[in-house]
Amino acid sequence: MSDTPVATLSWPARLGRLLVLVLLAGLALQLYFLLRIALMTVIDPASTTFQRSEIWRLATTQGRVDWAQEWRDYEELGQPIARAVIASEDAGFVEHSGVEWDAIEKAWERNQRAEAVAERRNEQLERRQQQALARGRAPAEPPPRVEPKVVGGSTITQQLAKNLFLSGERTAARKAQEFVITFMLEALLSKRRILEIYLNHVEWGEGLFGAQAAARHYFRIDARRLGAMQAARLAVMLPAPKRFERRPGSGYLTGRAGTIAARMGAVQPPR
Repeated sequence: MSDTPVATLSWPARLGRLLVLVLLAGLALQLYFLLRIALMTVIDPASTTFQRSEIWRLATTQGRVDWAQEWRDYEELGQPIARAVIASEDAGFVEHSGVEWDAIEKAWERNQRAEAVAERRNEQLERRQQQALARGRAPAEPPPRVEPKVVGGSTITQQLAKNLFLSGERTAARKAQEFVITFMLEALLSKRRILEIYLNHVEWGEGLFGAQAAARHYFRIDARRLGAMQAARLAVMLPAPKRFERRPGSGYLTGRAGTIAARMGAVQPPR
């Protein structure tokens, strides 16, 4: 048996090796995303990460999965829904390269103001609770915290990037990965293809995905037969589809749909 001592790596060398492995893993992940997107030039994606998470949620919370989705090629979806979604979600879709930096900056500023308002409101609630305790009239349970209303500045391409591959968590790492995937989508797919995939996979209600299924569910017609106001109503639902599904007669929904319908004539969707 040899008594030759086994050489051990110093901690800087071990740290360097670990960093190399992390870098290689990150590059491999980006290559995976790139190859998946390249396949989408010729193969329609069957599902998205968000859809699979919804299937799991429905199966575990309700014990069943009520699901509606019907893929339709871009021409079969019709121009009204394409115009309405662009007018409502991303007016600069055909011009930008995937990210609208001005929209992101404005959304960040609005979110900062909303967080400040929510924080002040929570401080007021906490003071009232302390005053009630001092008077011996403590509430049965503390009041719920006020959560800020967060808005996004994401383009259609960014929304597709998130839905296809990522979770809904709000972290810097997830947002950075969203940017990378967004630029991959814009580099490899045409605007027409991006919009086609988006319209076929975006959520329009509980277990309801894609423009065709939404048109059948809400109006009992095919997507290509949607009128301007019908398409506008569907487009306005996109930021909160489950909420608007429960409140189809919402005054906001009707008013906002009228505004979007008026803008649709100025929208030129990709052909």
